[in-house]
Amino acid sequence: MNVNRLTRSLDFQAEALTLRAERQRVIASNIANADTPGYQARDMDFASALQQATGQLPGSGQMATTQRGHMALPQGAGPAQAALRYATPSQDNLDGNTVDMDRERASFAENSVKYEATLRFINSSVRTMLDAMKSPSQG
Repeated sequence: MNVNRLTRSLDFQAEALTLRAERQRVIASNIANADTPGYQARDMDFASALQQATGQLPGSGQMATTQRGHMALPQGAGPAQAALRYATPSQDNLDGNTVDMDRERASFAENSVKYEATLRFINSSVRTMLDAMKSPSQG
């Protein structure tokens, strides 16, 4: 039973790491397009994406299109794409660009710290598991 719990924990952390990397890519894209007229900044609802990725969100998996005109996610689209939203601009720009560099820098830094924390947690879990598997004579 402990193996299943450890596997679930590592699977959860692996999903979190994958989603953090995807969110970092989205934020970097926003920063790269800060001067592009009409560019609409995007961000990910991380909690929702993680819940969907780990099967904790009701209806996780394939989203249903209930009407003929509804847009479906592309085949193979994962939880990151499903949780991708347009960022709400803090102020209007004349060129229609919604990138707020202060918000993007803060999001980038916060996501980087959380990505690093997830990596450290995974490394610690693996190290603990390896230590537990050692025989007493191995020290």
